Amino acid sequence: MSENVQRKRLFFHLLSILSVVGFFAAWQMVVDFGFVPGDILATPKQVWFLFLDKWHNPQPDGALLGVHLWISLQEALYGYLLALLIGVPLGLFMGWFSLAEGMARPIFEMIRPIPAVAWIPLTIFWFGIGMSGKIFIIWLSGIVPCVINSFVGVRLTNPTLIQMARTYGASKWQIFIHICIPSALPMVFGALQMALAACWTTLVAAELIAADTGLGFLITMGRRLARPDMVVLGMLMVGLTGFAVGLIIDRVEKRLLAGIRR
Repeated sequence: MSENVQRKRLFFHLLSILSVVGFFAAWQMVVDFGFVPGDILATPKQVWFLFLDKWHNPQPDGALLGVHLWISLQEALYGYLLALLIGVPLGLFMGWFSLAEGMARPIFEMIRPIPAVAWIPLTIFWFGIGMSGKIFIIWLSGIVPCVINSFVGVRLTNPTLIQMARTYGASKWQIFIHICIPSALPMVFGALQMALAACWTTLVAAELIAADTGLGFLITMGRRLARPDMVVLGMLMVGLTGFAVGLIIDRVEKRLLAGIRR
């Protein structure tokens, strides 16, 4: 790696750190100088103290921050993994096999425009108020990008490669496994990031289903108790956790795609 590239990376990292520090400093000053009243926006200092306190103090919402985080992670990741396990294969099959597209696409196109939160009343009837209902709502929001990106990824496969494989006698299934799926992987990994964003966005709404723990419940209790520091803490935890999971997915994507290109 050249010295010039290293300098650019160092500059980029320093710029990123400075932008974050500047954001929190401006936020603190906006409240301290009275531009925004403290009873409607907590300062970063207040949120930080609450963050430290909530690891060992369950009050006022009745659960530790670690419990809220663990419950939300379970709900979001179960829904997310189900969306991947069902949505990605379904999209791949729909993109290559006309029978799968003919059977699944009409139903998918009818369900796709319905927001996941619109299913909450029915979800309560079907699953009650337990974790399974929340996982179902999160799954609905995550499966859409998985199906669409996988479908498009297969359809964007280079037709020259497909024709060449047919010339050498490859079956439709062999073309699908050895050409279409590897070709669709960049779009599939794009779906992983989009589905993650959709699942985390839906997390708060899913935890409105009579939840008693979870980051969404923490935000809701902050609103009920007029505690903006609780609301902001819940929002930041949702954002930071989603960011961390996104980084992991990005690393996995780079390693897998690098291995395939070799």
